[in-house]
Amino acid sequence: MTGKVNKPEKKKPMRTCLGCMGTFEKRELIRVVRLPDGGISLDFKGKISGRGAYICRNTQCLKKARKSRRLERNLGCEIPEDVYDALEEELMLGE
Repeated sequence: MTGKVNKPEKKKPMRTCLGCMGTFEKRELIRVVRLPDGGISLDFKGKISGRGAYICRNTQCLKKARKSRRLERNLGCEIPEDVYDALEEELMLGE
């Protein structure tokens, strides 16, 4: 018998958006990262090392997360305005 063994389908990583609190596949979200040196960066590939928080590609979710300061609480640091501006710009390009 030389039949192929069916491998189970790989589990897709799921993450929660801090704006709408919905669960999505990791690659559908934008990751905001607190770097080891304390800086904040946007991570579109999901590869940068550091503490991450996720937001979906929806301007309403960004507004909710910003108003409730969920990104700050999740990352444990202050988020500069230029990071929010970059996120908003990225979301506008995607729409």
